[in-house]
Amino acid sequence: MKRLQIGKPNPRQCEFFLARNKYIAYGGARGGGKSWAVRKKAMLLALAYPGARILILRRTLSELRENHVRPLTADLKDIAVYRESEKSFTFSNSSLILCGYCDCERDLQRYQGQEYDFIFIDEATQMEEYVFIRLKACLRGANRYPKRMYLTCNPGGVGHGWVKRLFIERCYRQGEDPKDYLFISARVYDNEALLQNDPEYLSNLESLPQDLRRAWLDGNWDLFEGQYFEEFDRAIHSVTPFELPEDCRRFLAMDYGLDMLACVWVAELQSGELVVYRELHESGLIVSEAAKRILALSHAERYERILMPPDLDGRQKDSGKSILTLFAENGVKGVRADNRRVPGWLALKELLKPVDAPDGSGKTASLRIFSTCTVLLRHLPMLMRDTKNPSDAATVPHDITHISDAIRYFALYYRQVNKPSEMPDPLAVWREKTIRQAGKGGKRNRF
Repeated sequence: MKRLQIGKPNPRQCEFFLARNKYIAYGGARGGGKSWAVRKKAMLLALAYPGARILILRRTLSELRENHVRPLTADLKDIAVYRESEKSFTFSNSSLILCGYCDCERDLQRYQGQEYDFIFIDEATQMEEYVFIRLKACLRGANRYPKRMYLTCNPGGVGHGWVKRLFIERCYRQGEDPKDYLFISARVYDNEALLQNDPEYLSNLESLPQDLRRAWLDGNWDLFEGQYFEEFDRAIHSVTPFELPEDCRRFLAMDYGLDMLACVWVAELQSGELVVYRELHESGLIVSEAAKRILALSHAERYERILMPPDLDGRQKDSGKSILTLFAENGVKGVRADNRRVPGWLALKELLKPVDAPDGSGKTASLRIFSTCTVLLRHLPMLMRDTKNPSDAATVPHDITHISDAIRYFALYYRQVNKPSEMPDPLAVWREKTIRQAGKGGKRNRF
C-alpha cells in the first residue's frame, strides 16, 4: 500500500490538525492554506478511524472539483478508490470520504438523515446558517469516534454573520456551549509555500483598497467584500454611553412582526449629532406584549415621532383594526414610516459617513451608537449589497434585517424633515396647471 505523504503544515495548520473542540473554524485572511488543511486532515482522519464516514462540503460543484476532488484524486492514488458517481473515496479500512456541494436548500436534502463522524464545510461564510444547523444533526453515529465539524472561512459572504457570531464575537444562544467552539486565525504570511511559489499573490492583496485589504489580507471581520455600509467603523460609530440632556429631541423607530420586534431610540444633541441610545430586539411578542415592552423601556420619554412600517396600517381580518391602531390602543401611538429602501439606505449612509471631528481629534460621524446597543452594532455592518441592485441592501440573512430596517426608517424621516426635498409639491404643480388651463379657455376645475 502506498504511503501517504501530507507535506509540512505551517504552525496554524498544526493547530487545526490538533484541535479537539467539536466545532473548529480555521480562517480569516485569504491565502492561509485552508483547503489544503481540509484535505490533509480528512485523509488523516480516514486512516486513523477505520470505517469513519467523512463529508467535505463546498458551495458549488465546480468549486468542489477544483479544490478537493482533483487534488484528493492525486493524493490518494493507490490509497483509496474513487467513484465518480458518488464523488467518494473508499479506503481499505472501510473509511469513506464523500465530497459534496450545497448551492441551495434542495442540495442539502441529500445529506439530511445521513450519519457522519466528521464534517468539513469549506468556505462556510458562503453558506447560510441553516446549512450549519442541519448538518449538526448529521454529526452522529453508533461508534465511539469523536464527532467534529471543521469549518474554513473568510470575512464576507451570506454566512458572514453567523460565523462571526459563533467564532469571532463568541455570542452564544441557548443550547450553544462556548467550550465547543474554537477559532484558529490564518493569514497569508503563514503560507510559506504560496509566498514562495506565487509572490505576486501577496503584492496583489497589499495593493487592494484599504477596506478590502483589511478584510482579505488582515482578516478584519468588520469589513468584507460586498458589505453595504463600507463606511462603518466600530472605532468611530460606537460610543461609550453618557447621560443625555432632558430637552434633546428624541425619536423611536421600529420594525414589527411576530418573528421579531426591533426598536431603536435616537436622540439629537444640541450639537446636531445623533446618537442611538437604546435598542430592543425580541421575538414572539403579540401587539399588547410588544407595546408593554416598549413602554417599559421608554421611561415616560416624549418622542417627536414614533415611526412604524406602513404595512402595519392594513386592517386585520379578525378585528377589523390595523396593527397601527392596536399599538395606539396599547399606548404606543406611531405614524407610518417612509419605507422606500434605496433612499432610506442612502440617507443612513450619509449619517454614518466619517468626517473630521471639529476639535481635530480624528474622525466622527453624524450618527453614533451607544456600545450597549450590541445588536445594531453587530447587524448593521453585516448587511450586504443586493446582487441585482447594488444600490439596495440584501434581504438575507433575514434575521439581521429587522433592526437595520428600523434605523433606516428613522434616517429617511430625519433627512426629509431636516433637508426638505427641492422637488416641487405635486399638488401645487397640479393646481397651477389647472388654473393655467382655465385661463386658456379650458374647463375650469371646481378645486
